[in-house]
Amino acid sequence: MYRSKVRLGIFTFVPLLFLQGCASTAQWLPSSGPSASVIKEDAQKPNPDIHLINIDDVVLHQLQEARKHASFSTQFKDDLGASYLVGAGDVLAISLWEAPPATLFSSGAAIALGGNATTQMISFPEQMVSAKGDIEIPFAGSIHATGLTPTQIQTAIEKRLAGKAHDPQVLVRMANNATSTVTIVGDVGKSLRMPLTARGERLLDALAAAGGVRQSVDKETIQLSREGHVLSMPLERVIQEPTQNVQLMPGDVVTVLNRPLKLTVLGATTENKELDFESQGISLAQTLARVGGLQDTRADAGGVFVFRFESPESLGSLSDNLPLTSDGKLPVVFELNLRQPASMLLAQNFMMHDKDVVYVANSPGAELQKFLNILTSSIYSITSLKTIGQ
Repeated sequence: MYRSKVRLGIFTFVPLLFLQGCASTAQWLPSSGPSASVIKEDAQKPNPDIHLINIDDVVLHQLQEARKHASFSTQFKDDLGASYLVGAGDVLAISLWEAPPATLFSSGAAIALGGNATTQMISFPEQMVSAKGDIEIPFAGSIHATGLTPTQIQTAIEKRLAGKAHDPQVLVRMANNATSTVTIVGDVGKSLRMPLTARGERLLDALAAAGGVRQSVDKETIQLSREGHVLSMPLERVIQEPTQNVQLMPGDVVTVLNRPLKLTVLGATTENKELDFESQGISLAQTLARVGGLQDTRADAGGVFVFRFESPESLGSLSDNLPLTSDGKLPVVFELNLRQPASMLLAQNFMMHDKDVVYVANSPGAELQKFLNILTSSIYSITSLKTIGQ
């Protein structure tokens, strides 16, 4: 009888003790990660290591707008009036006409203008622009060509020949475009440098010139680098949205990447694993579904977290006065309470990023159950030893 009373007293007192000192007690219990309360407490410290943001309509809208802004059409504007400039290494074809009576190039080919009038035409040998940026024209001397359009070079030659030739007319044509090019590399049929023309080649033109991509378009990511700015987008989105098929500019580098994006799922889910996902992205709801959902005997549905190093631009005013990491990122934890029905809709539209960590905390009841299991096992062991001793 006495032994039963002792057991009853222990089982009545210990749960109350656990509930009163849950935080300190849980520190020595086995766990797969921090509890929801610990994460929230850390975020409320004066100088927190993380910044907790509850996922709601406002946050979701801000992230969706940032995702739209991070597109080729926004970052790289078309310049339909762009004229490509001559650079060192380009090869120019230059022709000159001298009106009658020819005084300087009279030995050129005569072209009849009508009646007895003829004009003299001479074609100079094709000439590569030197490393200093110059070309040499007979009787005109050295002409600086780099940084100029063919039309501007024509005007410069005509001015040099004025007073030497009779009303000279010059035509400058790009025979070999070596500098106004785009480089296409990566998971394509053939890496190459594609010359640009006045037509205004676009992103998909470059992929076609390189023989297309090697994998299906939904698995490819296309990266565009221009003047120090680098941006990546799913190829499928570029194909579906014509505005993303931006005009290319000299010096652009187009890289096709067949690199699966990855995220990690930890905590009270049916399966903990690293997930590969498609370049067009997946939502938080899809992520949880791919690992079998939450463990209903262990998970705290109100403690679903996404750990991410986010760019301040993506959060807008939400990132005001928050300290950044050394590489200019925000250590952010997005929180979602799946006990609320509306959160299911938010989870469908919350898009995951590469290297995200999804964590589902254990419920307090699961922690209590673990504690009681340890306590029961200990009492049973002590009772067994006492029985053996008797």
